[in-house]
Amino acid sequence: MKVPSVLVSLSLSAVCQMGGGATRLYSTLTQSLGSNSSPRPYLDPRHLDNTNLDPDFHQELLRQCEEALRDRPPRLHRQFVHLNNNGHGAPNSPVRVMQWNILAQALGEGVDNFVRCPLDALCWSQRKCLLLEEILTYRPHILCLQEVDHYYDTFEPVLAGLGYSGHFCPKPCSPCLYVEGNNGPDGCALFFDRSRFELLDSTSTRLYAIMIPTNQVAVVTTLRCRVTGSLVCVAVTHLKARSGWEWLRSAQGSDLLWQLQNLTNKLCARLGEDSIPLLICGDFNAVPTEEVYRHFAVSPLGLDSAYKKLSQDGSTEPKYTSWKIRATGECCSTLDYIWYTRDTLKVNAVLDLPTEEQIGPDRLPSYSYPSDHLSLVCDFTFREKE
Repeated sequence: MKVPSVLVSLSLSAVCQMGGGATRLYSTLTQSLGSNSSPRPYLDPRHLDNTNLDPDFHQELLRQCEEALRDRPPRLHRQFVHLNNNGHGAPNSPVRVMQWNILAQALGEGVDNFVRCPLDALCWSQRKCLLLEEILTYRPHILCLQEVDHYYDTFEPVLAGLGYSGHFCPKPCSPCLYVEGNNGPDGCALFFDRSRFELLDSTSTRLYAIMIPTNQVAVVTTLRCRVTGSLVCVAVTHLKARSGWEWLRSAQGSDLLWQLQNLTNKLCARLGEDSIPLLICGDFNAVPTEEVYRHFAVSPLGLDSAYKKLSQDGSTEPKYTSWKIRATGECCSTLDYIWYTRDTLKVNAVLDLPTEEQIGPDRLPSYSYPSDHLSLVCDFTFREKE
């Protein structure tokens, strides 16, 4: 299929009233995605169920993103670490999963107070292009995001044009709503590639603590892989932030595990399966020594943390997944995780984390990276049933 001409001819040299190349890119994308006056310059989502997207289309979007960001420092260079597995994964059918707290725009500009980050580095007209570039570069089959406050006007329409379906759950009382000029509440979003997965079920849930509903949420989606026929249940969440709330994160994590165990048990009974592979992605706001981490590590669901695979012994989390400087000081912590069921899924590759030198003395976010959290990306294969 030929790359749509409207994208090929997109002019990045024209002057845009609202902020340069990134806004020009987004305006063109959303105009092409939502126009009723002319045929859409991409594959209609209704016809994508059994169709692979044209790789030229994806590459053209990525090129446009890179061109729009040409005046910015180069993006952080990261490489995949491929693991020497001797397990029984389905051959040549890896599933790529991305987990990322993308930093809500209202919080980044309004209350997070990144004292070493220039204000213009947080401008949405540029930052959204950096966010899209990161997603386009790694092209995950499953994408789990937190702090999404531009779902309906940016991520849903643009990613729909790339063949994704999305599900979004806003926080009931999002802190974004208290920021002047906000774009609505932030929340969790889960996207999946329709050419790779068939949707079986999706639900949004509020997390409870001591039988009381909290402000944290999760999206849980059950998919069937079109390549292997395997089922997978995927959850995305964002637990309570800040020191002093460890007890609440512990309770929220326990509630999520309880809900997932009930859900997978019901699915197994309904579909006649012995077990269903499970992926849980999120910003847990918890270091590995916290109780909520231990709840997941010893869960009867049989979970393991994928990013431990980067360590030499395979049992140690990375030193950081978030590195920022606020007025209260510098914070370098591991807070983000991709949990998976070790008996049904195998980790084939893990995207490494940038070094301190790459991140730079002003830490994150920055001109070269749009969030205070690093994206986590892993390739998985389904283990063959014995």
